Amino acid sequence: MTTDLSRLPTRGPQGAFHVVVESPRGSTVKLKYDTALSAFSLSRPLTRGLRYPFDWGFIPSTLGPDGDPLDAMVLWDDSTWPGVVLPCRALGVLLVDQKKKDGKPGERERNDRILAIPTQAPRAEQLRTYQDISNRERDELAHFFLTVVHFADKDARVLGWEGPEAAEQMIRSYAAKGG
Repeated sequence: MTTDLSRLPTRGPQGAFHVVVESPRGSTVKLKYDTALSAFSLSRPLTRGLRYPFDWGFIPSTLGPDGDPLDAMVLWDDSTWPGVVLPCRALGVLLVDQKKKDGKPGERERNDRILAIPTQAPRAEQLRTYQDISNRERDELAHFFLTVVHFADKDARVLGWEGPEAAEQMIRSYAAKGG
């Protein structure tokens, strides 16, 4: 029997939210958890020269406006593997919108990215909010998210950043929709 990683509990016993890693730091391909296969499959290669700067994945048992679990990038100095579950806390959220899947021309949907840090990240314990990260690093992350979808015809736009409280509210709100 295999476990459906998308249906794991959103939160662990200590209240941290879970992030299931899909594409680890350094990966040059976007992997996606396929619930029908209970396995990771190739979504697409990244644009030549790009690689994930940090572990990338989803928050299980959530359902965002785009119909997928909430996206999360785990900001820390290590990398893991697909399928690793990291207990995390929120630093903030990068607000993003894009063309709506199968929508009419001009229709847009939100596809925000939670910025998280593992609860066990001793070299980054001083980080409490996205504002503790340099402006340059925030700009680079926003640029990365736009660049990786440039050829995917999503017309993504960055709308700005919000803090950990907004990220936590988003997780609570979309956890209710995801199960």
